[in-house]
Amino acid sequence: MRVKNFSLTFGLELFKAFSDEARVRILFLLHQEEEMCITDLEHILDFTQTKTSRHLRYLKNTNLVSSRKVDQFVYYRIRNQTRDVITQIFQYMNKDTTLLKDMETFRILYSNRELAVWKLHHQNKPSSR
Repeated sequence: MRVKNFSLTFGLELFKAFSDEARVRILFLLHQEEEMCITDLEHILDFTQTKTSRHLRYLKNTNLVSSRKVDQFVYYRIRNQTRDVITQIFQYMNKDTTLLKDMETFRILYSNRELAVWKLHHQNKPSSR
């Protein structure tokens, strides 16, 4: 189900969510990457765990974001019902330097993680020399 028309209450909650820079940055990362773990958001945004959790709780309470737990990790994503509206808003913000810097930080952290996993898997293998 997608939001085609929404109530005044939902509109107010949506604009309140977008009135805070931290929440906009979190939503942008979730919008770009589909789903992210809270620890990744903390590292990318250089936020404390408390600050990140507080903003994610706010976004969950306004029904903009949903979560799922896998082992000890919690993953967050933008709810399907609100994705269209959020996508339209971010079309006007896609060249913002802060948001682009956050995405670059994510790419660096992700590539470093991939490199670390590769090294871990390949360091114990005997060489073919």
